[in-house]
Amino acid sequence: MNRAEFIIVTAIILFIAFALGWFAHWLIHKFTRVSGAEMGELDRMAQALHDAEETRDQAITYLQQREAELSNQQHQTEAELRAAMDGLRAARQEAEELRAYIERANQG
Repeated sequence: MNRAEFIIVTAIILFIAFALGWFAHWLIHKFTRVSGAEMGELDRMAQALHDAEETRDQAITYLQQREAELSNQQHQTEAELRAAMDGLRAARQEAEELRAYIERANQG
């Protein structure tokens, strides 16, 4: 093979490699390209996700407030129960003292 044939064969091989590379690039670009409708769908999904996250954050805030209110109410109820139990204990003790006084008065 002389020099001119070698250059021509090399040029043909390089051109074929270039053509195959360009075709592969075009093919990959064709299959991976995102259309306008798909971009719209992605934007809609992103907005829906954002709205869902806001709703979740609002729900968490509401639940935390509600939990604080219920905890406060529970502490108040427990304090009222302790006060009522103390009052009942004092009333029972006073009733026992009155019974004992009446029995002593009746016996004396």
